[in-house]
Amino acid sequence: MSFDVLIIGGGASGLSCALVLGSAKNKPFAIGKHIGIITHQKTSHLQNALFNNVLGLKPGTLGEDILNDGVKQLHDLYPHVNQIDNEKVISILKNNDGYTIETNRNTYNSKIVVITVGYTNLMTISGLECYIEPHPRAAKEKDRIWLKNTDHLIEKNLYVAGTLAGWRSQFAIASGSGAHVATDILTLWNNGKHTKVHDKK
Repeated sequence: MSFDVLIIGGGASGLSCALVLGSAKNKPFAIGKHIGIITHQKTSHLQNALFNNVLGLKPGTLGEDILNDGVKQLHDLYPHVNQIDNEKVISILKNNDGYTIETNRNTYNSKIVVITVGYTNLMTISGLECYIEPHPRAAKEKDRIWLKNTDHLIEKNLYVAGTLAGWRSQFAIASGSGAHVATDILTLWNNGKHTKVHDKK
């Protein structure tokens, strides 16, 4: 299966990225684009989170509920975004048209890849080793990592978002990071014209 963009990871940044990309479905430059997300969530720090300090979320909201509701929201609002469940990415390798992504079950090709998995040193996706460095905004003793990037871009058509992009582990920051990458991709599709998507009444 081939995609125009494939998001790896179904946490805050990955789902935010997918929602923004999905919401652009009626824009001329986004029509017909094949968007996918591998919604692997087992390593998301949201699994055990409790939120009282996030604008728009009811105090006491559980991270596990956000993950479940986010997947449903994406499915209900933007069913054209292909959700791939129960697969874990093993490798990401460059090819002539973008990247080949191998999971424990399938192989995919995508022109653009967005990596949004967690920032622990347990992240073991082959092909990314040369970009791994100690996380610049985490305590040394926690042994966190990031994928070295400039404004979310690792190299051409390879993006990283959330804590793995070097940001602090804060829900609003991770979500915004994913949305940021989505608007960068939309801008790319829109021939470099700065692009965002607002829902209006």
